[in-house]
Amino acid sequence: MMKIQILISKSSWASEYKKEIFNKLKEFSKNVCFFQDHKKLKDNYDINIVFSYFKIIPKIYLKKSKINLIPHESNLPKGKGMSPLTWQILEGKKKICFSLIEANSKIDNGIIYYKKIKTIPKNYLFDEIKKIQLNENLKLILKFIRFYKRKNIAPRGKLQIGKSTFYKKRVPKNSEIKIKKSILSQFNLLRVVDNKNYPAYFRVYGKKYILKISKS
Repeated sequence: MMKIQILISKSSWASEYKKEIFNKLKEFSKNVCFFQDHKKLKDNYDINIVFSYFKIIPKIYLKKSKINLIPHESNLPKGKGMSPLTWQILEGKKKICFSLIEANSKIDNGIIYYKKIKTIPKNYLFDEIKKIQLNENLKLILKFIRFYKRKNIAPRGKLQIGKSTFYKKRVPKNSEIKIKKSILSQFNLLRVVDNKNYPAYFRVYGKKYILKISKS
């Protein structure tokens, strides 16, 4: 039975889905460990899944597992970096490319194992979008694990070809609504804000006001 460890940053949206992730992986491993810090990774594991992790992992820690996987929501090498799914929705994209790559010492630069296109409905809000993100990433991860279990080797990956582009880290300021613009023109921003951790807000008359969106 293979050994699997998973890195998820404490502040990541994925932290709330550890149970679902575990339930999907327990078929393949009785030894599934979750960590919030790459320095805690264990030696001699088969697979390390960098599910939603905000730090660069030095090579010495990548060597603790035979394979290090990263699910990433862009058509690499376009869209490397932070929060690619959110940035693409803000750009007005509906069809998103989900990728599964091998981690290396550079940001989102490893070989690509799988890619899959998924449409994000234009009326989906944060929680619904994140559920799609979770499910599509898990599908690619499970596809890899099934192959690896059957062949005892990773599937053949492809090198990234073309010019890289990068998305920057999102900060609370990115959730600001402009009061002189229409709601419709800013609806994609309202869709992707995290009501709990990074809610939308606007400023008027010297005060800051919080907006939280939900479906009726």
